[in-house]
Amino acid sequence: MANPPHAGGVLKDLIARDAPRRRELAEEAEKLPAIVLTERQLCDLELILNGGFSPLEGFMSEKDYNGVVENNRLADGNLFSMPICLDLSKETIDESGVKPGARLTLRDLRDDRNLAILTVEDVYQPDKQKEAKEVFGGDEEHPAVRYLFNTANDYYVGGKLEAIDRLMHYDYVGLRYSPAELRLHFDKLGWSRVVAFQTRNPMHRAHRELTVRAARARQANVLIHPVVGLTKPGDIDHFTRVRVYQALLPRYPNGMAVLGLLPLAMRMGGPREAIWHAIIRKNHGATHFIVGRDHAGPGKNSKGVDFYGPYDAQYAVEKYRDELGIEVVPFQQMTYLPDTDEYKPKDEVKKGIRTLDISGTELRKRLRTGAEIPEWFSYPEVVRVLRESHPPRSRQGFTVFLTGYQNSGKDAIARALNVTLNQQGGRSVSLLLGETVRHELSAELGFNRHDRDRNIARIAFVASELTKAGAAVIAAPIAPFEDARQQAREIVEKYGSFYLVHVATPLEYCEKTDKRGIYKKARNGEIKNFTGVDDPYENPKKADLTVDLSKSNVRTIVHQIVLLLEAEGLLEQL
Repeated sequence: MANPPHAGGVLKDLIARDAPRRRELAEEAEKLPAIVLTERQLCDLELILNGGFSPLEGFMSEKDYNGVVENNRLADGNLFSMPICLDLSKETIDESGVKPGARLTLRDLRDDRNLAILTVEDVYQPDKQKEAKEVFGGDEEHPAVRYLFNTANDYYVGGKLEAIDRLMHYDYVGLRYSPAELRLHFDKLGWSRVVAFQTRNPMHRAHRELTVRAARARQANVLIHPVVGLTKPGDIDHFTRVRVYQALLPRYPNGMAVLGLLPLAMRMGGPREAIWHAIIRKNHGATHFIVGRDHAGPGKNSKGVDFYGPYDAQYAVEKYRDELGIEVVPFQQMTYLPDTDEYKPKDEVKKGIRTLDISGTELRKRLRTGAEIPEWFSYPEVVRVLRESHPPRSRQGFTVFLTGYQNSGKDAIARALNVTLNQQGGRSVSLLLGETVRHELSAELGFNRHDRDRNIARIAFVASELTKAGAAVIAAPIAPFEDARQQAREIVEKYGSFYLVHVATPLEYCEKTDKRGIYKKARNGEIKNFTGVDDPYENPKKADLTVDLSKSNVRTIVHQIVLLLEAEGLLEQL
């Protein structure tokens, strides 16, 4: 028989360990310099404090970090595959007096609550190139590599933690088990063998079949353990997914499955992540762990090539099977056999047998267009939940983002498009002209590159919130830099479609037809940092539509945009 859920190494539950000193620590925390944690750092902190990342008792020191990056081991030899680091800027380090021996309060950005005290062991600059290559494979398009170089700060701070309080959650509180609570729950149910299933996506009939087969083969019960922290950009929100899991749960034989939520910030690290996930599930009391095809892989890069091999994750976890203390349950992708109305692993299907599959991309398309989702693929109650969160295209929000020189005609096009969409009706329309935003939202910003990028980020944030609410958003800033425009697209596309329209009216024409004399003032030096005069404009690399007011007119260009939106199904009448 496999080890019972409570077997294995000692669970490092810092919240329980430090509870007797909570008042004393809370009083001390008020007097210490405070570090406000990011969302990802909060996810990491929660799982350090509650034992989910056991044997970690804090953020990794340089010795632990180097050991993990180089050979999946902490400095003491314990297996651990993912760097868990507190990244800080040089400015924060200097302002807060972060140095070896210092004690710092770690604070929740959402409610300003003090969560823990960190005793600094060391401050170091990581070799990010090495981390990117050894941990994630080095591909610059990998989301974790992009995060490492574009978002993570330049310094890491290592040190042990003392827990003041647990993070406060207001959603699905009854499903948020700490490792100790989940182990106790399994003991209460009398479960000795538990198969854990990791997911960041909705579950359908194939997933139910896969987990039931795994439980049947191991004479075990099932822990459905979805990630509700940070997942891959573009994933379905966790509120929708949890409603799906709750709808699916009654489809399991009575008493077979339990649902628990995991506040993990995924890195999409493939083989490394699979080992990490196995450690986390062992800490939560699982005896078996399902590792499927391309486990925790971020998909394909721009060349259409997978970041990892389909079974690299299975091989990685199997390599450390005995040391992990959790048994790997490898599974190939499940496929539907219509002639026998059953699901089987693909490697068990004989040649010539007819099969049916619906990919994630195809499912999202069907949800977007309202097309049928067959019952052989998913249960009606699951589809109902998904359709509630994915209205028809004609009710979905979107953003049209016009970019071009001053006096290129983008403002006139934006105003005319605003009138046209309001005339059509069906959804609210919001107009974000560059000058209006500058006056209302960004009055304190200048026109250097940093301030321009901040201005575009604010526009993108407002557009994303309106898009999420189902509105049509028309934004028309100059937006001269490619990186800022791309970031705006990424922010908005979390919630709806984003269409970049390059108003490519030549600079000479813009200047020639400038009745307000703005270009003349810029040429005379009266206006500094003026795009096209003493500041550059980077032409978009991938505009959804390129127009030129020197060769066309506003009415024609608006019609081109309307045709683009209509072709995408966004302007269909209900």
